[in-house]
Amino acid sequence: MTQTANTEKKSKKKEELEKKCPTCGEETVVRDYRRSIEICENCGRVLKEEIKDRGPEWRAFDQKQREEKSRGGPPSTETIHDKGLSTQIDYRNRDAKGNKLSPERRRKVYRLRKWHKRGRVTDSKDRNLAFSLSEINRMSSQLGLSKSVQEIASKTYRKAVEEGLIRGRSMEGCASAMLYAACREAQVPRTLEEIAEASRVEKREISRTYRFLSRELDINLPPTDPARYVARFGSELGLSGEARVEAIRIIRKARQEKITVGKSPTGTAAAAIYIASLKTGERRTQREVAEIAEVTEVTVRNRYKELVEGLGGEIEV
Repeated sequence: MTQTANTEKKSKKKEELEKKCPTCGEETVVRDYRRSIEICENCGRVLKEEIKDRGPEWRAFDQKQREEKSRGGPPSTETIHDKGLSTQIDYRNRDAKGNKLSPERRRKVYRLRKWHKRGRVTDSKDRNLAFSLSEINRMSSQLGLSKSVQEIASKTYRKAVEEGLIRGRSMEGCASAMLYAACREAQVPRTLEEIAEASRVEKREISRTYRFLSRELDINLPPTDPARYVARFGSELGLSGEARVEAIRIIRKARQEKITVGKSPTGTAAAAIYIASLKTGERRTQREVAEIAEVTEVTVRNRYKELVEGLGGEIEV
């Protein structure tokens, strides 16, 4: 560093240190770039508004962009077939100033928009990804899933396409299976029945496709914790927080005694909620619980008997 640069740095630092608040006289003036103001930390007086942000002009979403100091563009995403790196032509027929386009220019922009859309999808792989990822987006929106779950499902589906596992199989079925796998990986309680309801394929096909892809892609996911269904099922049944806590306590004890091994998590959750409703005096019938959990009354009754027999006096009803 040269002597001139050192002098400039020292003078700049000196100016900042010598800046005092005219009200309290303290050297506690700071810049708040979030609100674009200069404010005294001691007395709270705003000294200057609409200040300029002296931070870097570039934005960094990952280490590579941080090193290259890239200026524009959103972060890449797995939920779009081209990872969101291509440009878009606005659908509104207005220019940069907001004025309407003339009929001649409108026709030209329409042709540009059409060929630009066609140019984004170049081969069968892109067409597959464009359709299937939009299906994952639609089902995620319908099921109220977060963006992170959608990212996991899209990334896994993209891996299946690259390995040629989708060929000869239904794209809707594979997309649904990957969304179900993503829900299990993110520990988001969604059943196969719910996925099938949001999908355009049957539950049997989704289940078969999930088993095939999980085996080929070496996806080893632990069983879903039944306690994760309690909050949603309890809310739909109108149970109090006390009943939900009691149901979770029953499930935890059942897991310690290994009573839930090999059992459907929704059935176990339904039985625990049924027992908790009896213990807290908020009685719900087996039919009501079974309808909410999307299982049969026989399943609720069988899981109920197993929990009562396995835990004995710990869950006196």
